[in-house]
Amino acid sequence: MNRAGPARRRAAARTGGAASALLTLLPLLALLIPFCLALLPAPPAIAAPVAPATAAPAPRVQLSAQEAGKGGTVTVTGRGWRPKTLLTLLICGQNMIGGTNACANGDGRAVTTGPDGSFRKDLPVAEPPKPCPCVVHAATVTGPPATADAPFTVAGHPVAPLPRQDTGGRLSVLAPPRLEGSSGLLTWFGAPPQRRLVVTVGNLGATSARDPVFEVGTSHGVFAPQWEEQQWRGTVPAGRKQRIELPVELPAGAHGDHLVSLKYGGKVLAEQPWGVGRPWGVTLFWILLCVVVPAAVFRVGMAVVDRARPRPGAARPRGRARRRAPRRAAPRTPRRTAPAAAEPAPADGDAAATLPWFTPDTAPSATTAPPTDPPTSKGST
Repeated sequence: MNRAGPARRRAAARTGGAASALLTLLPLLALLIPFCLALLPAPPAIAAPVAPATAAPAPRVQLSAQEAGKGGTVTVTGRGWRPKTLLTLLICGQNMIGGTNACANGDGRAVTTGPDGSFRKDLPVAEPPKPCPCVVHAATVTGPPATADAPFTVAGHPVAPLPRQDTGGRLSVLAPPRLEGSSGLLTWFGAPPQRRLVVTVGNLGATSARDPVFEVGTSHGVFAPQWEEQQWRGTVPAGRKQRIELPVELPAGAHGDHLVSLKYGGKVLAEQPWGVGRPWGVTLFWILLCVVVPAAVFRVGMAVVDRARPRPGAARPRGRARRRAPRRAAPRTPRRTAPAAAEPAPADGDAAATLPWFTPDTAPSATTAPPTDPPTSKGST
């Protein structure tokens, strides 16, 4: 029991040292996990919407013939439209670039969709004011806008290359821009800050702006802005306004005062300041790294040294002769002996118990006196 006690204490000390080293490493691991997550590439700010499996089909139109001359008739069949919706059918030139100004509006037809969203209508063939390539254009008159085109050739009508499409119009900002969104926990550890630049623009031109391409720039201090092209999917009709949202992202670890600029058609439309806080999590991480790592290394080293050092009374390794130093005899101190106490005389029945080397028949008798004279041998005088 005396030997097992120190061994158990040493084992408990080694276990406690390893547990202390593990507890010392836990704060470091807790800081490393968010820091590693911050280094991962950030997901896209605006993900492409996923159409549900039960989404309604897009409206479409089909023609009974791909080519017909002036004065003929083509049958237009449509599916996927909203029920009981009024539509207009037109033959347009130049793929309807420039709007209905390129269509034969006087020879168009109107049709109402059925309960299942389909229709069938005969459309007279007329020459549009613009050269081909031509299309049969179907559009809703009431309700949410929806359009569909089908290629068509007007026999005998001139054909010309498509003009360069002006998708820009004249856009201007009607309301002050603003940045929407907030920073998460990873931004505190150096992840790229992200926001959404929200502006309300109006189209002052005569043509619609389809899928306009903006340039979003970010700058810090006196540095020039870094521009990035972003295309907004949609159409800004002439004389209308539209709310536009564009994602903005700064580099990882950015902080301080930044300026977000919006440019369109080579002209800066708006500027919005953006104050980004310092990522104190990175600073805290390095401080704890400088404190925790040396402490953890020290504790692990002490645990290794404690395990590797020789133990008193441990078995010596074989094959190694160890010389013993001569032991010096410790000086003996005289001990004071106390007078022995008088022991009681044993009884006759206890003689065999006290003197086991005598048998009962050979034990000396207490009544027999020792001889005084030695025995004489035979023939002696």
